[in-house]
Parts: sequence; structure tokens; C-alpha cells
Amino acid sequence: MRRHPLALVHLCTLIALVPAAAQHAYPPVDRYLMPRDEEIALARIAAPRAISDGATIKVLTRSGFVGAVSGNANVCMVMRGFSAPTYTPAPFRDLVYDATVRAPICFIGQAVRTVMPYYELRTTLALAGKTPDEIALAVRDAYATGKLPHRETTTFAYMWSAHQHLASGIDAWHPHVMIFIPNYDNAMVGGNAFGSALPQVTDDAGTPFTVVVIPVADSLARHLGSAHSVHQQ
Repeated sequence: MRRHPLALVHLCTLIALVPAAAQHAYPPVDRYLMPRDEEIALARIAAPRAISDGATIKVLTRSGFVGAVSGNANVCMVMRGFSAPTYTPAPFRDLVYDATVRAPICFIGQAVRTVMPYYELRTTLALAGKTPDEIALAVRDAYATGKLPHRETTTFAYMWSAHQHLASGIDAWHPHVMIFIPNYDNAMVGGNAFGSALPQVTDDAGTPFTVVVIPVADSLARHLGSAHSVHQQ
């Protein structure tokens, strides 16, 4: 698995790797898109095979994510930079402008109903050319008015692809589990350093959209067209 070691320790280091995204202008939409079959294959390796093999698959189009493969209640897709944090860390909000981001994810159960719509809304807003500040306002209003489902329970998703590219300069990092726990802060999960190989709050601490990330062993990462997924049974 390729990754930059300096990107795994502290927030200040990660911020130094983000300037390519901070251009404050959207590249052409075509740069965010992928060939359909390649996108489906990449989405399929976002989670253990028991989760992803029969999952519903969505792919990105010019108007947002649409269904590509019908399956069970789990949903896998390849998120783009449009799924950047809404509030914090502030520098990562500009990842919406990074057309290189490819972040395969599989949402499980309740997360499909309460979390995935948030990422789909952010994507639609970004495709419409909204700035990070405008996206934040729209997300806040949608949550307040009930247009976005309220998050009242802990839910999770997998990001186990060896081929994820989380930002320019950061690349794949570790395979990890995304835990969606409203209103958590980093101290509540141990105060571990941002980018470390320990559980940590990565997105939007203290808000309904808080994300806790739990890295797992690199040996669990799933690879395109390889036998490394034997660990995922």
C-alpha cells in the first residue's frame, strides 16, 4: 500500500499536503468522473467481501450519484473530494476542488439511511458549483428542516480499499472503519493525533456530522484483481 509517512502523524503535516486542493475553483466535471465499469470495480473493494459482494453500487454522474448495480441494503460508492468535511478541519473543506480524490466506501444498514444522504447532498451542491461556505449553509439548513435525516444513533461504513486516494499527497493511508457518532470530539476517543494509526475524530468534531476513524491492519486492505481479499471472508 502506497502512502506518504509524513501524512500519518500530525494535522499540521497533513495541511502541508493539501495546497493542490486549495485552488478555490472547480476543475471541469469530467475530471471527477470515471469509466462506469472501473468505478463499480473500485466501489466493490471498499469493504470485506461479506459486506460488498452483494451490495448496491452507485456511481457518480454529472448530476450526482445514481444506482448502477442493484443489491442488498448495503451501498458502496466511490466518494470524491465533494465529501470533504463541512466544518473542520478547515483546510480540508477545500478538498472539493481536488478532482483526484477517489474514496471507495460501503455504508452499512442505518448509515445508508442517515449518513449517505448527507454525502449525496454535498456532492450535488458541489456539482452545482457551490463553495465550501455555501455547502455548509445548505447542509445546516437541510439538517435543521429535516431534509437530511437526523442522526440519533451510531452508524458506520468501511473504507478498506488499497486503491483509495484521499487527497493530493496523502494517497491511500490505512484501511479504516468510519464511525458516525454525532457530537463527539477527539478527547472522547482518546485524544489521539490526527493522522495516527489510532482511533481519532477526523471530521466535524462536536457537530451532528462527526466522523471517528478507526484504522485497521494494512493486511486487511482489499486490492483490485488480487487474492488479498481472503482475509475479508
